[in-house]
Amino acid sequence: GGFVGLSPQERMKVRMHEKAKKKTAEKYSVQQLLQKTEECMDSFDFEMAGLFCQRALDVEPTNLQVLDMLGHIYSELGDTQKAKEAFLHAVALSPDVGHGKYMYLGQIHTGQEAVDYYTRGIHVLLNALEKQETTTGAAAQPDEDPELPTEKDVSVAYCSIAEIYLTDLMEEGAADKCREFIEKALQYHHDNPEALQLMASYLFSTERNQNEIPPYESRITTAKLLIESEEYEMAVDVLEGLLEEDDEVLYNKLRCDDQPMSEHVEQLLGELGGEVEGEEGDPVLDEDFEPCSDDEEEAEAAAEAPMEH
Repeated sequence: GGFVGLSPQERMKVRMHEKAKKKTAEKYSVQQLLQKTEECMDSFDFEMAGLFCQRALDVEPTNLQVLDMLGHIYSELGDTQKAKEAFLHAVALSPDVGHGKYMYLGQIHTGQEAVDYYTRGIHVLLNALEKQETTTGAAAQPDEDPELPTEKDVSVAYCSIAEIYLTDLMEEGAADKCREFIEKALQYHHDNPEALQLMASYLFSTERNQNEIPPYESRITTAKLLIESEEYEMAVDVLEGLLEEDDEVLYNKLRCDDQPMSEHVEQLLGELGGEVEGEEGDPVLDEDFEPCSDDEEEAEAAAEAPMEH
């Protein structure tokens, strides 16, 4: 029936393809083809993996695992269009199960389109987590079963959305949205390093973009986050400003709140040139010290010094 309007050569091609499909199906099961696909992927031979995976799809055109793998292979090969087709096909077949395809589609797209895909993925994830909790009474831990969605996955997905807004903070409402999604990411995984780093970058950027200097407290938070996410140069930038304004408040605040962090800050500033002098409490900075110097190794050394908890 599908032959109408086809030239003899095209008909021949279709027949050959059908024959090949039949032969493949007789010779290999989808599971065997997927095993071959995985072997090729493990040795980074994505071209070959693509061929095996395509054969598996010929045998079972609606197999979601096959579509997912094929999309993954095409994105590894840099063929965005084909990757997109595979993931969209998977979405059409199973819109409410499996968040991975939405995460890939989010990565492939930009702006609002990306946000929409990530949001759909989060929706699928949260539903899956809810089901899991109803059946087992608890969310899966990351090391239990790599296939099961976890709260960390939700956090990572929120980070992806926050990042989109972070690249365009000047857009109206973007800063608020960015913060909202970072906070959601931290709500699902409070020490997700990616989320902490985003919060630090967000605070740093918004403070830079404001004409008036933000409150002292919020800049101390920024400095702490920057240190936690190992952005030492940015941290020193913020700390220098705080020291110049009121070093006593800085040190008292850090000592009361967070002893290990206070030691870390003193060490960091000591290594990078900002020393605190005895009685008067006036910071002394080396004449030739530049806040954005390239002393990254020194910063690293300061960071790796043992910290008591």
